[in-house]
Amino acid sequence: MARASTASHTNLLAYPNCYRSSFSCRGGLLTFFPTPTNPTSAIMSHRKFEAPRHGSLAFLPRKRAARHRGKVKSFPKDDPKKPVHLTAAMGYKAGMTTIVRDLDRPGAKAHKKEVVEAVTIIDTPPMIVVGLVGYIETPRGLRSLTTVWAEHLSDEVKRRFYKNWYKSKKKAFTKYAKKHSDNSGSSITRELERIKKYCTVVRQKKAHLMEIQLNGGSVADKVEFGTALFEKPVGIDSIFEQDEMIDVIAVTKGHGYSGVTARWGTKKLPRKTHKGLRKVACIGAWHPSHVQWTVARAGQMGYHHRTSVNHKVYRIGKGDADDNAATELDITKKTITPMGGFVRYGEINNDFVMVKGSVPGVKKRVMTLRKSMFIHTSRRALEKVELKWIDTSSEFGHGAFQTPAEKKAFQGTLKKDLVASA
Repeated sequence: MARASTASHTNLLAYPNCYRSSFSCRGGLLTFFPTPTNPTSAIMSHRKFEAPRHGSLAFLPRKRAARHRGKVKSFPKDDPKKPVHLTAAMGYKAGMTTIVRDLDRPGAKAHKKEVVEAVTIIDTPPMIVVGLVGYIETPRGLRSLTTVWAEHLSDEVKRRFYKNWYKSKKKAFTKYAKKHSDNSGSSITRELERIKKYCTVVRQKKAHLMEIQLNGGSVADKVEFGTALFEKPVGIDSIFEQDEMIDVIAVTKGHGYSGVTARWGTKKLPRKTHKGLRKVACIGAWHPSHVQWTVARAGQMGYHHRTSVNHKVYRIGKGDADDNAATELDITKKTITPMGGFVRYGEINNDFVMVKGSVPGVKKRVMTLRKSMFIHTSRRALEKVELKWIDTSSEFGHGAFQTPAEKKAFQGTLKKDLVASA
């Protein structure tokens, strides 16, 4: 009877056909372990038919930038209570290096510990003020009322107004320069008074050539500030300061015509796919009978206009200082230029800005640096940066020597030195 009961109990055990049963008896308890024969988690040999969207549609159209220099499409909001100041500057990307500093971020795991970070060095020669532009508000936005130019303009400024400078007569601004001398410059004064009376936004024209908005103070204060800078150099330290958050506007590195795999990051098709596998398998339905704009297609990759925001300024260095790469803990007399120079750039002899992280563009490309559009309150933005060490070793050769003197002290007199002295 007990045996029949056991048999009936055993018959009640059921499992799906896709499992092999595995029984064990421990201490009189009958247990069952289902073992899958067709696991659903196994790797399939065919391509899946669903995938998330590849690539962002926010940056369409992905075409070549219209201009080589980054354009400031929005300036920080003007505050008349603040003193008059410039809101942007220009520089040239020189290269990248490495720094070591103590992190000052309470609550973080690396607080008061050394961190190694990548920084970008931007060469910022002084800008020369060459003009003043006044804008008036209209129902359709800002419209320029008048432009006042400086009396003496260099040839590098005049070149911007010629397609072929070599074959031209080079007479640009010759008639305009006479306005400064005729009647003691009364016509120039009249134009400046028009700007003070009618304009709401005042910007300066600068040689690369770009307009930079003046913020702070009244319109009359802006005009006086701008005209006082005519034909004078404006250093980068008068625009930005250390520990400030800035935006970098530039044109990215160009890669020419690229396929969908590199341009959009779509998945490669299986190996045996006919007529190539770095493609999109299906570019759309039969109807609507056209390729939609959201489908990944081959085309231009890179050389796009981009704005990279919130770069912290780690240092603003002087170009004429021979120790602009020294710190409180590393008192070695060295400049920011690494041994052998920056690859594909050379030496930095002007003032420079060191910002955290990477910025768009290639070496030698002009960058537009803009003051941040927002008021920052985060700990990361308000953190005080104290650099402990800046790497100036060769970016191309071997070794980690920081200066030529350090390399010579380690290697001693070489054969090539004896040959050169002889």
